Amino acid sequence: MKKINPMNVIDRSRIHSFHIWFIFWLFMVIAFDGYDVVIYGAAVPSLMKEWGISLVTAGAIGSYTAIGTAIGAIIFGMLADKIGRKKIIWLTTLVFSLFTFLSGFANGPLMFAIVRIIAGFGLGGVMPNVIALATEFSPKRARTAIVSFIFCGYSVGALVAALTSRSLLPTAGWEPVFWLGGVPLLFIPFLMKSIPESVGFLLEKGKDEDAKKVISKIDPNLGAERAIEFVKPAAKKPGSPVVKLFEEKRATSTIMFWISCFSAFVLIYSMNTWLPRLMMQSGYDLSSSLTFTAVMQIGAIVGTIVFGPLVDKIGFKKVLVPLFFCGGIALSLIGFTNSMFLAFIFIAVIGAASVGLQNMSNAFVSQYYPSGMRSTAIGSTMAFGRVGGIVAPTFVGILLSMNLMPQYNFAAIASAAVLGGIAMLFVQEKHGNYYKEKEQLEEKNENLTIAK
Repeated sequence: MKKINPMNVIDRSRIHSFHIWFIFWLFMVIAFDGYDVVIYGAAVPSLMKEWGISLVTAGAIGSYTAIGTAIGAIIFGMLADKIGRKKIIWLTTLVFSLFTFLSGFANGPLMFAIVRIIAGFGLGGVMPNVIALATEFSPKRARTAIVSFIFCGYSVGALVAALTSRSLLPTAGWEPVFWLGGVPLLFIPFLMKSIPESVGFLLEKGKDEDAKKVISKIDPNLGAERAIEFVKPAAKKPGSPVVKLFEEKRATSTIMFWISCFSAFVLIYSMNTWLPRLMMQSGYDLSSSLTFTAVMQIGAIVGTIVFGPLVDKIGFKKVLVPLFFCGGIALSLIGFTNSMFLAFIFIAVIGAASVGLQNMSNAFVSQYYPSGMRSTAIGSTMAFGRVGGIVAPTFVGILLSMNLMPQYNFAAIASAAVLGGIAMLFVQEKHGNYYKEKEQLEEKNENLTIAK
């Protein structure tokens, strides 16, 4: 009987067709998550004009959607550890794509807010489980890069939303922009076929044959082996999964992750919901303002691609802390420039320091906690972060209604970046699962060297 540890097989695997399709479909799911978030901000001026709603009401609708995402992150994050991550991913994709599509048929702000809240359940639930599954099935040497790349899909979807809105809003109105959000309904069957279930979950449920089928896709040589016994994951300790996040000296880091995520989501939702309006207040027209939204997403993509691999070399904190502070500086300066070129540079930096930063922070959280509590850890972190998404749209809507100078509005948003950078400073890397495994490996290699 050949005994293997499936996590070691995944860690040492080479990237082949299984990984490529796996990454592609998760990328597509996250792309439409990003599309959904940005189209509301793009459509806000049109909705305000058509329904005669105020800035505060428009901001409140954005906040209601964020409430849905916070609830979805908690419920589906914890549910995934019980029924499996694959089922949750296709279920939440079905929910957010269907109700985004239905948003385009809303005949008033009340109906629109209701369908947006329900779509938010799916949006909040899909992201933690995509992170957890991507972390589990990525080879160790490229884990951060793969997770970060998948979350570039968020920015790609947001970029498509900005460009689509710029084309459709003046000619076809806001409804078709939301109808396009239903496209994922067409590829859910492919999603169910191409995305595997968590191996750890299958073994925990005693489904060894199913686990073998999944592992054989990663290493085809194991498919020919009949006598295989898997090293079982450690039995879960009784108690609340959320409480476990605060055990084994992880309490401070857990709280700091929550605050950091809160700050990042304040930045993301402030800019995604109100950037066009903020730039219009600064003297730009709607078309130019939507271009700024596109530039922000380009900055997020470039930031993720550039800084993601750097994280593996020098560590998460050495990248994420300075990036937060750079975002705060860019936000503080953008209100003082009349140069379109400088404005584009500042907006790109803000994209890297908000969406791009959160992409890398997701990888940080997913590797910090053991596999058995990964979905709960990410779900709770993002749920707390979504509180920032709840607060931000209404808060900025109130600021805009006060007719302050643009500089004051941007400076108020910049304070979130400063808070996030300070919180990230206090994360204790030495107590994370990733760093414990690294120390154990180094100790093992040292012992082998001494033995030789």
